[in-house]
Amino acid sequence: MSIQLGKLCSRIIEQHFGEVVRTVVDDLFASIAKPLSQIIRSTGLTKSEVCKSLAILIKFNMVGFSLNKARTGYEYRLLYDRIVMVLRYPRYVHLIQTKFGHESAVLMEELLRSGTQCASYIIVKSMSNVDGKDNNTLALLRDKFADLAQENYITRAPEPKPSDGGADLMELCHDIPNPFLMPELDLRVLKELHEGKAVKVPDEDVHWVVNVEQFHIDFRNTIMVTAIERLIDSNAGECMKYLLQLMRERTNPWEAVSNPIALVDLRQRCERKSQNVEMLRYLDQYISVMESNDYLSKFDTKGGGQFTVNVKRIFEQLTWACIENIIVEKYGSKAARIFRVVRMKKYVEQEDIQKEAMVPAKDAKLLTYKLLEENFLQIQTFRKPGGGNSGAPKSFFLFYVNQPQIVSMLLELSYKALYNSITRLTHDKTVNKRLIEKSQRLESIVETMKERGESEAYINEILETLTPPEQEILAKVKLRVKSLYSAEIGIDETIFMLKLYQEYQK
Repeated sequence: MSIQLGKLCSRIIEQHFGEVVRTVVDDLFASIAKPLSQIIRSTGLTKSEVCKSLAILIKFNMVGFSLNKARTGYEYRLLYDRIVMVLRYPRYVHLIQTKFGHESAVLMEELLRSGTQCASYIIVKSMSNVDGKDNNTLALLRDKFADLAQENYITRAPEPKPSDGGADLMELCHDIPNPFLMPELDLRVLKELHEGKAVKVPDEDVHWVVNVEQFHIDFRNTIMVTAIERLIDSNAGECMKYLLQLMRERTNPWEAVSNPIALVDLRQRCERKSQNVEMLRYLDQYISVMESNDYLSKFDTKGGGQFTVNVKRIFEQLTWACIENIIVEKYGSKAARIFRVVRMKKYVEQEDIQKEAMVPAKDAKLLTYKLLEENFLQIQTFRKPGGGNSGAPKSFFLFYVNQPQIVSMLLELSYKALYNSITRLTHDKTVNKRLIEKSQRLESIVETMKERGESEAYINEILETLTPPEQEILAKVKLRVKSLYSAEIGIDETIFMLKLYQEYQK
């Protein structure tokens, strides 16, 4: 847990839940686990404020709790990775929108906003954000919610059960027999609940949360398919997509190397699901090219050949590509060439670097020590004893690359960049708050006028209340906000890939 990650978590929590909850998060970040009494004492907040903050954080799965060793009370720990995932929520909603449509995206957005909630309330609350409401909308939302559960994008939350330590203490039971089983939902009850009537909700004890693991599997697969498309072509990307489907059916989704997949099975899957004649014709060649690039490994020759998907190796390669791209952006192509030489040679002296990289001696020395200073390269010193009476031993300095260390450093830089981006975004919105609100009011008024059928001249007259200097400032602010949002998405994608690399190295 780093200082930059702590600052980022603090900023995200303050933005979404306020100052009091942020104080509790800051306190928990500094320790592995803490009891309630210690949190109250170290934060200086009242017991009520701390309890409410912890309740909110537990509801959004940002804090976990467990019984202490004596089993007489609870200890709370911060799940900092879940806090950073808040920035990924728009990507979750976009994926659902793409795969299942608008209604499913509305349900997902409501569940993300609620943290943990029962299905009935999510469906009823989503009614207000669905276009074209009619008598069948509730039934449609119920079916869409069931589809999300069936596809594992949402899962039942762990259920509390009495602890062995005492009747007033509870533990969370994570071992749910079927975590994706939908309860029976009566449309009549849902309709009465939507109309505001006091009714007993049949599923109020069954709470649902977003299954981020399923989203991350999809994101990971998309990264691999896109990498193959860029390396070879779109046909190879489609081939990899079907390989990953077969891998999911036969292997734990987070295994570093998949179980063997027969080429015959892959061909049958492609013939059944794809209309791509070219991909089917050259399937053997595409598999061979992927094997030569270490994306696949040959396991056996039976049945036309059996192959394993080497996910760990794929993400090692993608991480190397990411590191080299960063070096190109920061220090230029010559520095990237030097880095590549050191990586391939494993251990190399300064004189050999300039020869292998074909870079002038002065530039090579300057860039090598710049990369060393920025921790992209490491140095190892070897001493060779002096011969005869000559005296002093001779030292050799060998440069090498430590990939895990570089990844940790880049994660730190990414957290810092995200923190700066969010801080700048908040500053811009605060400074230009009056102007943004004025613009939003005008847009709302103009929309209403268009619905009423007002004349174009009258609408333009209303729009002119925003002066040209104000319009110029607003355009600049909107452009900067858009750029910062795009930067956040790009940085988060980098963080996701680097974290995957670390997970597979474990």
